[in-house]
Parts: sequence; structure tokens; C-alpha cells
Amino acid sequence: MTRPMHGALHHVELWVPDLDRAVASLGWLLQALGYTVSQSWDTGRSWLLGPTYVVLEQSPALTADRHDRCRPGLNHLAFHVESPARVEELATEAARHGWRLMFPDLHPHAGGRQHYAAYLENGDGFEVELVAITSSGAI
Repeated sequence: MTRPMHGALHHVELWVPDLDRAVASLGWLLQALGYTVSQSWDTGRSWLLGPTYVVLEQSPALTADRHDRCRPGLNHLAFHVESPARVEELATEAARHGWRLMFPDLHPHAGGRQHYAAYLENGDGFEVELVAITSSGAI
């Protein structure tokens, strides 16, 4: 493996209120995007794609039982997706894994006319954005 680019994201760790729910929604999505399970322990899992990994952990130190993306801290994670068609496939399939489409009246351009994306929220309040670069180069 080549050395990662200076400043590239190394990992993200998300504390979740219920590991099983998180694995069912976030874990499914990570695997659908090409991540593979890297580690598994009683209170957590990690998924790896290239040099970057994502951790889901149910910590006993949590101070709330739901993520609030409108408070200071993480608002959402955004992932590149290979095509607009794949964005649509993932958004449709996501509903079977605990996700709901946000801004359905603006989909797939909730981020603007030149931005093709699906914004999804799971039952624990985590938001993801699935972004496709179109043939015009717009994101």
C-alpha cells in the first residue's frame, strides 16, 4: 500500500446509542460503498476502505441517546458514489436499512442544481450524503 497523502482522513469514530441498530444502518451503508469489516468487538465494529476506517462504538460514556446533527459537532458524513444511478439505487435500498430520504421534494438536487446527491437520516439521527460527480464534472 502506498503512503496516504499528507492531511488525508485517517479515521472517523462515531459513538452510537445502539450498536445493533448502527450496524444495521451505517454498517450496511459502509459495506454497500465498498468498506469491509476490519475489526469487531463487543461494543464496536470498524470498516476499512483503503487507508481510511470508520468505527461505530457503543460507549458507556455517552451523554445522550440520539445524535443531534444540529448541535455543535458532526453534521453529516458525505461519501462519493460512482454515478447518479448508483445514488438512486442506494437511496432506494437504504429505506430497508433504517434510513429515510431527507428533503424529498428537492431530491436529487437539495444541494443545488449542479449537485447530484441523496441526503439520508437514520433512526438515531445520523445524516449521510451520497454524492455523484456528473458527466459535466459538477458535484
